[in-house]
Amino acid sequence: MSQVLRRNVAFLVLLALAAGTAAVVWFVLPHDREVKSLGIFLFKLLPFIFATEAIARLETELARRLHLVRILVPIMFCVFFLYFVPKIFFYLDDFPTVYYHILVLTPIIIMALTLAYRLGGGTPGNARRIAYAMLLIMVSGLEDLAFLTVNDHTDPQWSTIPDVWTWASHIKVFLGHYPSKYEAYAFIAVHVVLVVFVLAAPTRWFTLPRSRRRGDPAGTGTEQVEARI
Repeated sequence: MSQVLRRNVAFLVLLALAAGTAAVVWFVLPHDREVKSLGIFLFKLLPFIFATEAIARLETELARRLHLVRILVPIMFCVFFLYFVPKIFFYLDDFPTVYYHILVLTPIIIMALTLAYRLGGGTPGNARRIAYAMLLIMVSGLEDLAFLTVNDHTDPQWSTIPDVWTWASHIKVFLGHYPSKYEAYAFIAVHVVLVVFVLAAPTRWFTLPRSRRRGDPAGTGTEQVEARI
């Protein structure tokens, strides 16, 4: 048991950090739709980052022996289906509350997908790759653009794309002002390029040196295995 703990100390520490920072975000910070500052925005990303790194360091062989995939993935789904879905239905006429719950729900879905991949034998590098790519998509502004384009808006305010995106506070914290639609397009484009870069970059960039097999100092064996997955 002590050897198991030593092998998984990084995973356990990161898991505790993810749980601790998530508790601060949920129980301490206000459930506010608006992003008040860049510092708060970045702090709210910490649970995601710690959870991603914990999943990437999860010892998959132990997880298979303990059948964790049968426990953790259903738990993740229950968090979504038995908590957030009822919340969404209950607050359907309260847009700010619904919006906030969706904001919290989306990273949980990303983590569930990444966890399922990792427990299924996915490699650490690719677990990081897909998680961070999905995070970039989440914060890119693509959803804002989709809201304006895929829906049949009858309100004149939304029937055309507004010249200034006065709701996009997650872009405002970077620019210092609410973005014009062209600034928003540029912000989205940069994030799309980053997503493509993360998904196309060499696998070794997402693989920590310690994850390379002994006797293979160059990491070519791990790289070849990851490249096939």
